[in-house]
Amino acid sequence: MKHEIKQDTKQVDQQEQNNADAEEEKSNLYALIGGADNLRHLVDRFYDLMELEPEFAGIRAMHPVPMDSSRDKLFWFLSGWMGGPDLYISQFGHPRLRARHLPFAIASAERDQWLRCMAWAMQDVGIEEGLQQHLMQSFYQTADWMRNTPG
Repeated sequence: MKHEIKQDTKQVDQQEQNNADAEEEKSNLYALIGGADNLRHLVDRFYDLMELEPEFAGIRAMHPVPMDSSRDKLFWFLSGWMGGPDLYISQFGHPRLRARHLPFAIASAERDQWLRCMAWAMQDVGIEEGLQQHLMQSFYQTADWMRNTPG
């Protein structure tokens, strides 16, 4: 019995450490990207590319004209997601990303456009390559989860 309790305690301690590590990593992402100013620059470049480049027409068509509210919402969301201030949650509550994107037909093509646009924006604003790779892995998981249409 003592062995089982000790083992359970180790598992709880490990889970708490994993949670603490994840929170520290998120906090570091916000710092590594350079805080609010650099994050805003990234988001603005992302939406500038979406407006300028024909290859992103599919995802551009899903956004309002003008895209000011979309720019703000992505900035607010990424701020909290990266460990900075929870700007989105303080205004709108839980992001409910999938639910908020359900009105839009999102297949692999739209996922890939979003990811390509973000990768291009990160390159343009000079985010360090290792950080780009780390962020793209996380963005891929989320973007892939958003797919709600076959293809």
